[in-house]
Amino acid sequence: MAYFFLLLFIIPLIRKYLQTSTLYKNLDLHLVYIRNFSGIILILFTIAGDKYEPTFNFVWILIYLYILFRLYKIIHIRTARVLFIAGAPFILSLIIFNFFEFWTPKFFLKYEDAFDGLSVIGLVWMFSYGLGAANQYKIFLKEQEQRLKEEEENKKILARKDILEVMVQERTSEILEQKQELEKALIVLKDTQDQLIQSEKLASLGELTAGIAHEIQNPLNFVNNFSELSIELIDELKNVIGPDGKILEGQALDLELFEDINQNLLKINHHGKRASSIVKGMLEHSRNSNGEKTLTDINTLADEYLRLSYHGLRAKDKTFNADFKTEFDDKLPQLNVAQQDLGRVFLNLINNAFYAVKEVTKPMVLVKTELEKNNILIKIIDNGIGMSAATQQKIFQPFFTTKPTGSGTGLGLSLAYDIVTKGHGGFLVVESIEGQGTTFTVKIPIS
Repeated sequence: MAYFFLLLFIIPLIRKYLQTSTLYKNLDLHLVYIRNFSGIILILFTIAGDKYEPTFNFVWILIYLYILFRLYKIIHIRTARVLFIAGAPFILSLIIFNFFEFWTPKFFLKYEDAFDGLSVIGLVWMFSYGLGAANQYKIFLKEQEQRLKEEEENKKILARKDILEVMVQERTSEILEQKQELEKALIVLKDTQDQLIQSEKLASLGELTAGIAHEIQNPLNFVNNFSELSIELIDELKNVIGPDGKILEGQALDLELFEDINQNLLKINHHGKRASSIVKGMLEHSRNSNGEKTLTDINTLADEYLRLSYHGLRAKDKTFNADFKTEFDDKLPQLNVAQQDLGRVFLNLINNAFYAVKEVTKPMVLVKTELEKNNILIKIIDNGIGMSAATQQKIFQPFFTTKPTGSGTGLGLSLAYDIVTKGHGGFLVVESIEGQGTTFTVKIPIS
């Protein structure tokens, strides 16, 4: 009956190592039945006595074979395979032992020690491999724990991935919204920039027009004055020459009157042409620039816009007054430039120079030209308030201005820089010292 007690010991180990309660519920149920049935057999054996021992031995051998069969069914499981290998030799030795004991008692008695030794070997084999099963179970538990950790980690990774995907979608949505807002802002900015550029052009045109109005007044005054003098001279001639073309009696013809009339007419013609030239320049400036380049006398262009700038500022502010002069290099060759565009550059730079000298005791603006190798330099120099180094770094940036709010758009120097550098392949640089003055240098290559 020791084998029944051994069975009661083996069944819990099988259930533990294979975790049948969770992994193999059907097998676990059968093992519970076998355990309970073994208890009942043990009780019956105790009551019946030794004469039914062969029958009971046959029963528990069948039970062992059934357990071995069920282990064989899941032999692909490492722990089950170890248990099967551990139990198979022991059960085989018991079958041999009981077969010879029951069918050939004399032979059995003769070699009883050998059969006992075989049973002991089977038992030792089973316990040795049983320990292996225990180790395999421990390994299995570690692997299971590791697998559970990995699964948990994978779940966390998946959860983080889902969170990241949601965050990416939200961020993408925000970026798209920001992109749409920026596109709208860009459209508004372009419209505003176009309006400011147009305002700058209109402001430039207004200053130019005011300057032209003052500039044209001078030749018109000459025309009017000399025409009035000519009329008086002609009246004097009428007093000397009669209707028949003969000199009246008692009168003398002064030939100098004809010379005076001739000089007057020459002055009228000269200043009339001067007025015509100014009007032509005004009309050209009022047209949209097409970028067409023509051979131009830079000295003449700079001088014209210097005077137009001064008179334009005087027209806006009657209290404004400043000295200006020119130092032109007479050996300058004519340049192929866009007159209207370059004129706007000169007008803007000279206007800024006059603006800078407003608060100076003895204001002076100098426009200077000179030839430097294959370049023509046009310098606009003032003795005004000057600029700091930080201001000089930003002076050509669009919308940057040192003037009070509402006094400037901040586009004049930016447009001038583009005209010189992009339109004419030149350079526009500034040098300034605070409290001493500023020099803008336009450098245009001779093509």
